[in-house]
Amino acid sequence: MKFVDEFRDGALAKKLASRIAQSVRADRDYAFMEFCGGHTHAISRYGVEDLLPANVRMVHGPGCPVCVLPVGRIDTAIRLARDPRVTLCTYGDLMRVPGSNGTSLMKAKAEGADIRMVYSTLDALRIAEAEPGREVVFFAIGFETTTPPTAIAIKLAGKKGLTNFTVFCNHVLTPSAIQNILESPDVRDLGTVRIDGFVGPAHVSTVIGTEPYAFFAEEFEKPVVIAGFEPLDVLQAVAMLVDQVNEGRHEVENEYTRAVTPEGNEVAKAEVAEVFELRRSFEWRGLGEVPYSALKLKAKYADFDAEARFDLEYIPADDNPACDCGAILRGVKEPADCKLFGTVCTPETPMGSCMVSSEGACAAHWTYGRFRAASRVKRAS
Repeated sequence: MKFVDEFRDGALAKKLASRIAQSVRADRDYAFMEFCGGHTHAISRYGVEDLLPANVRMVHGPGCPVCVLPVGRIDTAIRLARDPRVTLCTYGDLMRVPGSNGTSLMKAKAEGADIRMVYSTLDALRIAEAEPGREVVFFAIGFETTTPPTAIAIKLAGKKGLTNFTVFCNHVLTPSAIQNILESPDVRDLGTVRIDGFVGPAHVSTVIGTEPYAFFAEEFEKPVVIAGFEPLDVLQAVAMLVDQVNEGRHEVENEYTRAVTPEGNEVAKAEVAEVFELRRSFEWRGLGEVPYSALKLKAKYADFDAEARFDLEYIPADDNPACDCGAILRGVKEPADCKLFGTVCTPETPMGSCMVSSEGACAAHWTYGRFRAASRVKRAS
């Protein structure tokens, strides 16, 4: 398949790995954060880390929308779903994310709540059209990639005159999260998380382009390379980051030129700008309160805002104290460092969101056995 098979060529992967091995300096280590969960899974699935020199380390970032949603927002969705008037539409990953006291949307559904799994915002719109007597709420999550479809659904609902359709908005923004990581004590003060550069997100960048990353590269002197999700994409991005570090450069480079442009998708950005505006602050799992890091509906679209219609109150809630998901999202810990990983916490019985989501670091390490490789390295050292 064009643009897939070519980027999974084993011989080319070995050549790229050889180039990286020849480029790295023996007198230093390299630590690169792959922000996006899609990259984490590609690295685990294709064994990319096994091809890298020992002094090149990949650090998992918080680019998993299901993972970064705090417990309090899950609890709010559960309370909303238990309203007998409401039909809550949600993506499948969210169904099993643990809330407070062992609750989840899946358990609420088993108890009788009308919760339905959908594949798109348009599915939720169709339900609202077909069942005018129900209050249909779409549980909207995701980074800049999934925000335009939500904006379009809201505008379509207005054109169709649907008064029973609202959105529980939890869309978050990539640049704010990157800035929060770079300004965090772990990176800036304590040095517990070392980051020499970023493998920038692929799908997000098709929407926002490469321009928003220029600030971080300049202000924090950290190179950024936007990369696709195939193994050769990731290896090429690592090679480009190594070159930048060696040369003392901190620029934004685009490896994913077949899909990403500097300006991004102007049409999609215009749809988002028409419907949404910035929240002053939003809580992220693992990062805490992050200023101007999420979106809410503008006043002109307030009729479609579930938080306004149902007077939803956000009540912060703590994670399971034994779960290290927050530290893993910040890059402070690896999945195998969590004492729950692979014991009571598996994809079948997840204790944290990082094991639930298809983009979660814990799910990737479990699915592709990376924790076994990590254990061998620890024993050997």
